[in-house]
Amino acid sequence: MNISKTMLGLAFVSSIAFAQTPKKPADSITKTNTSINKQSTEGFNKYIEPQFTAFSPTSTFLKDSVLFGLKDYHQPALIDSVWTKTLLNSELYAEMQEMVNTSPYLDTINKAVSTDTLKARLARLDAKTPFNVTYNESLESVIQYYLKRNKKGMESLMSLSHYYFPMFEEKLDKYNIPLEIKYLAIVESALNPRAKSRVGATGLWQFMFATGKMMSLDVSSYVDERMDPVMATEAACQYLSSLYDIFGDWDLALASYNSGPGNVSKAIRRSGGKKNYWELRDYLPRETAGYVPAFLATMYLFEYADEHGYQPYEPRVTYFETDTIKVKNLIKFDQITRVTNIDTELLEFLNPSYKLNIIPYIEDKDYYIRLPLVETGVFVANENLIYNYAEEANLATAEEDPLPKYYEANDRIRYRVKSGDYLGKIAEKYGVRVSKIKGWNNLRSNNLRIGQYLTIYPRKPVASAPVSSKKVKVSKSSISEKYYTVKKGDSLWSISKKFPGITVQNIQNWNDISSHKLKPGMKLKVSNG
Repeated sequence: MNISKTMLGLAFVSSIAFAQTPKKPADSITKTNTSINKQSTEGFNKYIEPQFTAFSPTSTFLKDSVLFGLKDYHQPALIDSVWTKTLLNSELYAEMQEMVNTSPYLDTINKAVSTDTLKARLARLDAKTPFNVTYNESLESVIQYYLKRNKKGMESLMSLSHYYFPMFEEKLDKYNIPLEIKYLAIVESALNPRAKSRVGATGLWQFMFATGKMMSLDVSSYVDERMDPVMATEAACQYLSSLYDIFGDWDLALASYNSGPGNVSKAIRRSGGKKNYWELRDYLPRETAGYVPAFLATMYLFEYADEHGYQPYEPRVTYFETDTIKVKNLIKFDQITRVTNIDTELLEFLNPSYKLNIIPYIEDKDYYIRLPLVETGVFVANENLIYNYAEEANLATAEEDPLPKYYEANDRIRYRVKSGDYLGKIAEKYGVRVSKIKGWNNLRSNNLRIGQYLTIYPRKPVASAPVSSKKVKVSKSSISEKYYTVKKGDSLWSISKKFPGITVQNIQNWNDISSHKLKPGMKLKVSNG
């Protein structure tokens, strides 16, 4: 049978639940013009049917003279631009870290709330939480400081919490952990799943590489599972539970989450055996001494937001249902975007662990794509067509835009000493202390010889030899290019990851741009030459 220019309607019917989604009366649904608008895109022709009744736009593309239509029936997603902007805001992390690191120890001169009122409110919090929230001047100084700093930023965090907190609470309840621990992610990452500290702690819960590996969060050149919100939250719950089992106190569990159980144990010994956090505070590292107060101050601000006049943006949709699909072949985000009509930034937000906006396919490993529930139905109903398109698109661009090598990061490396090396230089390269390197290798002096091998457990992930896979093509990433031409589906973050050592802020500064919006064909400077 000749199927040339035959429309294949591939429909999938699904339901979706949106919290706080206003329902439209049945008699108010009107039928609109169903004429087809043709939109030409690179690689195929895409046709968009305007929305009619309760149906969504239908994405179709032309391949070998056969028009494939990817259809689905659902309510429109009510994710407005303000809410989307809040979800994708990556600047809050730096602002939150500055607040935590600059909180004063004692400064209650200019008060945003009276001491008597604060005492009464803290007493109410203390009565309903397992944390020690009793009043003291140190805690008051931090709360007063937070109340006077960056109100708009805190309102953005309160708005963003509507998306993450339901998932956090579900996981915390599963492990019988106080639900107030959800505020810890505010202090750690400002709810940015791609947040990375100066020492390499990464993700919503700021796992160091070694701790992440201990909690089964893997890192490769394509994927960093510390940035996966669900996997990282599960790991954080397991780790916090183990810390509570050690100390039997949630304040000390939080302190050890920040500085390690060893530092908390040392503080207990130095204090003469005391186990109250506020009595141990002076014996803890300075960063940890401000960590628990920052957590308690954040809890106070969220619990008494109304009393202090915080007015966070209230999204019409606070939670939307998503589902995951196990990928069967390598596929890029821009390819998924083209066939599902999902906005690229939203796709990145739902799948932050894929560092290059590419989902690899590696034998004996499972990788998943997270999509809004309805688009999940579209993808599953048409996945053979989608994978065929992705494979042909990857082959067509193999020479011009080859895929990066797939590397797995190791928690231990063998380093060969080169001319000009010395222990301090090697220690700085891998983020460890000289004493650690000497201990790992039984060195009695700082003397090294060229060709000598050292065992190192780096704080920062280090790539191992490439993993062979016929699904991932090998290429060399060039870091010598001075300019990069923006392609469809690129973002500043994905571009920065193509050039080691370059950040989003670098690209913005070198190109005098403040927005994150890019257009295909733009040339961006990617070096400081």
